[in-house]
Amino acid sequence: MYFSSVREIFHFADSYHGEFFFIMPNHKSAEKRVRQNERKREVNRSSRGKVRTQIKKFRSLLDGGDRTTTLEHLTPTISLIDKAVNKGILHKNTAARYKSRLTGHFNKLPQ
Repeated sequence: MYFSSVREIFHFADSYHGEFFFIMPNHKSAEKRVRQNERKREVNRSSRGKVRTQIKKFRSLLDGGDRTTTLEHLTPTISLIDKAVNKGILHKNTAARYKSRLTGHFNKLPQ
């Protein structure tokens, strides 16, 4: 179920008597925190999606086997992964694993 605003979530939680249970914030600061978390969640999802899309594009280039075009996309892919780490979207060890594997696959391409 998708909600377009925090207010809809609160209304849904008040009117729903099934298994779903949502605690409404009791203070203005808690309501604000819910709104902030919702915005941050959307930004993080978008950034994580960009990283995943870039990795998929790079992997498809690896399957193509053309070393020059793949090399052109290696640096932006690694840069995007590093930016995700700095934003707190990816853990640094996860990023290191991604970069290591992508670079390793690139190095296995024929000259």
